[in-house]
Amino acid sequence: MSQTVSHFIWNRLHEWGVRRIFGYPGDGINGLVGALDEMRDKFEFVQVRHEEMAAFMASAHAKFTGGLGVCLATSGPGASHLVTGLYDARMDHMPVLALVGQQARTAIGAHFQQELDLPSLFKDVAGEFTGMAMEPPQVRHLVDRAVRIALGRRRVTALVVPNDLQEEPMRMPPRVHGAVFSGVGYSRPRVVPEDADLIRAAEVLNAGKKVAILAGAGCIGAEKAVMRLADTLQAGAAKALLGKQVLPDTLDWVTGSIGLLGTEPSDKMMRECDTFLMLGSGFPYSEFLPEEGQARGVQVDIDPGMLSLRYPMEVPLEGDIGTTIEALLPYLEARADTGWREKITGWKRDWLETLQDRAMVAANPVNPQRIFTELSRQLPDRAILTSDSGSCANWYARDVMIRENMMCSLSGGLASMGAGVPYAIAAKFAHPDRPVIASVGDGAMQMNNMAELITVAKYWRQWENPTFVVCVLNNRDLNQVTWEQRVMEGNPKAEMTQDLPDVPYHRFAETIGLEGIHVDNPDDLGDAWTRALCAGRPVLLEVRTDPEVPPLPPHITFNQAKSFMFTAAKGDPHEGAMIKGSIRQVAASLIGNRDK
Repeated sequence: MSQTVSHFIWNRLHEWGVRRIFGYPGDGINGLVGALDEMRDKFEFVQVRHEEMAAFMASAHAKFTGGLGVCLATSGPGASHLVTGLYDARMDHMPVLALVGQQARTAIGAHFQQELDLPSLFKDVAGEFTGMAMEPPQVRHLVDRAVRIALGRRRVTALVVPNDLQEEPMRMPPRVHGAVFSGVGYSRPRVVPEDADLIRAAEVLNAGKKVAILAGAGCIGAEKAVMRLADTLQAGAAKALLGKQVLPDTLDWVTGSIGLLGTEPSDKMMRECDTFLMLGSGFPYSEFLPEEGQARGVQVDIDPGMLSLRYPMEVPLEGDIGTTIEALLPYLEARADTGWREKITGWKRDWLETLQDRAMVAANPVNPQRIFTELSRQLPDRAILTSDSGSCANWYARDVMIRENMMCSLSGGLASMGAGVPYAIAAKFAHPDRPVIASVGDGAMQMNNMAELITVAKYWRQWENPTFVVCVLNNRDLNQVTWEQRVMEGNPKAEMTQDLPDVPYHRFAETIGLEGIHVDNPDDLGDAWTRALCAGRPVLLEVRTDPEVPPLPPHITFNQAKSFMFTAAKGDPHEGAMIKGSIRQVAASLIGNRDK
């Protein structure tokens, strides 16, 4: 049988190293699906419940493997459903290819059913390259360019294939004017700054007495180099949220996360440093970085568009983190003075006590922070953690202590709800031998994570290690937004937008063959985590949490305090619990927990 265009596309992607596809079928991709089914020995197809989830999984696959993520969707609504998940990859600089169908070429432009202007739809999210195939000889170079650009530029690309073209016999480009002959293969280069620029950076870093490092996702794979650099400079290091796995929290000089979801020692370090070294991070909130003029700055990033964007850097360097650090180290002077690090260690020691005190504050019924402090004590080696957006991300960022050889991620730049479970599923397919734990709020669970539990039920038996836990924080409230309304806007909680239906998530899990655990007593959390992590099957752990435990920022500004006072003055519907919960958390920060 002659090779069709669809067979060629899959064979070509296989040559590029693609082995896993996340997607959902439809008549706009029947040719592609049929050919993929015939090649099931070469590919693993993960059938999701919704195309948006396929794109989230492709993004997470890229994050957890370093390779290309591929998602497949039909024409019309299938293609449009991909967009949010693709923006997640776009915002976090992940290589993802979206392969989508289209109506027959003869119908394009006829306002045909499910005919969307797909090149225009993908123009922004896949702006580096969106290919529209119209003839078989085009397909070869469109596939090659889509993959190479995605990998080389760390961007989303898209390939649109009309359904009638998918079934046509494949024809290679003729050797005539106007034809091109592309090939397979890409090797990532070593990008290192010039020696003169490394020397300038070293002069700045050697002159500093109090060096603060901010490590982001660009440091993944260069962890040892970052540690050597920090030890040479006797620096402290904070971590952007996407860089949480880079440095283990067991190190005294690692201060944890930064920003609204950050820690007090990270905040203090940025306020007192005299030299700021930013590595592989696009952390967006400049108000949590040193004040302009306070510190001399050096930045290393592979993307020149991110250089000197958040802080005016004296020496911005384009380069890979690992290779640039190795080239920089010979120019650095090993620092003997340990005073700065000792100060950071003291801040961190006090902070860990504060976290414990806050987690043990009484709540109604369960303090959400305690979920994560209990999890930290029981985290299995080599665990992979994901988090959804919302208030659960606060506790994930601050209270979960990462050890060496763990992995973790979430929707960073886009901060989209609904990514926690699809990220965890992609992590499990990428690393089926590792335990995976997802943290999700009830709002995100109702939005789309709940349906993806069905995907877990469909596939979990093929995973080498069945440990897969989804922890749902059930507080019947869109909690992050509620607190933003109170603290940023000075408005009471708007119940008509914030209150959520109460759903028995653990029972839903049980109905589809997973294990469900329900906790409404904080003293049961330790045993519940033990049971979930040892269950031998996927588990949904539902915890009834108190929505009036505030996600306190590392420092409270005057404007935030004023807005909170206005909220109370206007009469919040949960005013008593809100004020009591806030006072308890602030008191735990100042004097420790006295209500245990």
